[in-house]
Amino acid sequence: MSRSTDRTIRNRLGVTPDAGAWCTISKIPEPPADVHRAAGAGPLRPAFLRPLGMLGAVLVAPLMPIAMLFSLLASGEEALKRLLSTKDERERARAHDLDAKRRDEAIVEHGLDKPFDGDWNGAAGQFLLHWYGHSSHHQRFVLLAEGRILLAAPPKRVSIRREDRMRVVAEIPAGEAVVEDPLGTYESNKLRIRFLDGSWLSLTTEEWRSDLHKYLMRHPQADNFSRREA
Repeated sequence: MSRSTDRTIRNRLGVTPDAGAWCTISKIPEPPADVHRAAGAGPLRPAFLRPLGMLGAVLVAPLMPIAMLFSLLASGEEALKRLLSTKDERERARAHDLDAKRRDEAIVEHGLDKPFDGDWNGAAGQFLLHWYGHSSHHQRFVLLAEGRILLAAPPKRVSIRREDRMRVVAEIPAGEAVVEDPLGTYESNKLRIRFLDGSWLSLTTEEWRSDLHKYLMRHPQADNFSRREA
């Protein structure tokens, strides 16, 4: 987490963060009608971009073919490098590809390719039903502070200055859930919030190996939480 982000959190939210990162969730599946109604029938999707944001998207759209061209050139350059690489370099590349494959398999194994564990009556499912009711923004700044999990976001979806407009939109008290990295040593952009009842929801961080990932590597807490569950 950058110093400017840390300073913004202290000033706007009034908390001293241990770690934090911008995150998104996968598309929320359609819940049973009675469950959705009992939870207040809140929105299950983020808001659409405002006109200014849509204008920005329109202005960026013509640049997409150029970006795709650069991507193709980069892919070609990478292929050429591998073709001309030494035996040791090819072995390292194969090891890297194998590691990526195993990481992707681990993501599926842990269910991190899904938004949550699937139990709408669990704590995670109930929390997910209120996700966009708290804020229509498509992202959340998930931060750890004094044992709590705080989720901050602008009240409404914005395309710029998200940090300057964010406020705490949800809080999970200490002892009720934990942020964890089930993938361990694999470098990834996946995390999950696991609740005391064993239910969980998955997060995708904006950065690979985010500040939250690094913090969890230094302060493992899942084992202690598991003992408390038992």
